[in-house]
Amino acid sequence: MKCNWTTKKLSEIAYINPRESLGKGVVAKKVPMDKLQPFCRDIPEFVLEEYKGGTKFRNGDTIMARITPCLENGKIAKVSVLSDGEVGFGSTEYIVFRAIDGVSDANFLYYLICSPLVRNPAIKSMVGSSGRQRVQTDVVANLDVELPPIEEQRKIGGLLKAIDDKIELNNVINNNLEQQAQALYENIFCIHSDIDTKHISLSDLMEYAGGSQPPASEFVFSERDGYIRFVQIRDYDTDSHITYIPDSPKNKLCEEHDIMIARYGASLGRICFGINGAYNVALAKVFPKKSFFREFLRCYLSSRTFYEGINNKGGRSAQAGFNQSDINSFEIDFPVDETIVKNFECTVAPMFEQRLQLKKENQHLASLRDTLLPKLMSGELDVSNVEI
Repeated sequence: MKCNWTTKKLSEIAYINPRESLGKGVVAKKVPMDKLQPFCRDIPEFVLEEYKGGTKFRNGDTIMARITPCLENGKIAKVSVLSDGEVGFGSTEYIVFRAIDGVSDANFLYYLICSPLVRNPAIKSMVGSSGRQRVQTDVVANLDVELPPIEEQRKIGGLLKAIDDKIELNNVINNNLEQQAQALYENIFCIHSDIDTKHISLSDLMEYAGGSQPPASEFVFSERDGYIRFVQIRDYDTDSHITYIPDSPKNKLCEEHDIMIARYGASLGRICFGINGAYNVALAKVFPKKSFFREFLRCYLSSRTFYEGINNKGGRSAQAGFNQSDINSFEIDFPVDETIVKNFECTVAPMFEQRLQLKKENQHLASLRDTLLPKLMSGELDVSNVEI
């Protein structure tokens, strides 16, 4: 039940593109558009760069992509990578929102911007040539939004923040587990000098198979009998565009433990896991020739050596992808005694299993957050008696 909620223009509850000072040539933290993750509150990394132009912001501000397809893909974040009083900058294609003291809560404002109440009208306001359409800032500024009292805002923001905090904690644990596995791999197989090795081709350890590509006319966007999830590269970042296709013998299937490699475009060489379904042509599934090669291969394929190598093969563009001859051309120093690889599998496999379970937990948490978000922002769920 809404009690004491008021209707306000968005510009009445947030400073939009607030003025900040940052001198030309000053080295500052920059958040490029490609650093924002789809439907993710936290900014995973930044770069240090001389300021030459761009939007400026402080900690606590919300930055929203204003250009297609970045906004449709959920590129909205809450800035937390700066120190107190520090000014950062980023793409000119951001709109910056800052809470007004005593009027709006910064967490509530971030989730309001993420909600369909703001995001959908922003997308509809886009104008410009195809592929370069941009949000009309004045349309967003003049949106009517219903605003609860500040204490209720804090409760709503706090509830949603707790979910995102748990997602971020799981991400930190997962990153640490990945780094530990990679460090073990490097120490045992790349740095250690006491292991007898043989020079072999990557194709001696694995095979791969590309996916299938049914026509878009067969796509549906909700579960139904006789259909299976269609796995695309973007699905490893977000569940916001889940697609299903008819279950068919022509489909190429993957399971959550499988090693999947992105074959084309900007994601070329990216290693993915964690989804069951039928994968598309932009992905390749790895088939280890022995089961205990799996985690060795996962670590090798996740290494900088493989990533840089697959992106430089033959000087071809990333759009051309890779083929079997590219895989054959990779040579590895592999232990003569395969017991070493078996022991590595026994050590690292539980670490991967924990990563997988945390990834699943994050998917459930994100689904819960996205279900609660519109209900909380519309007042459908009453939090006035909730203790935060």
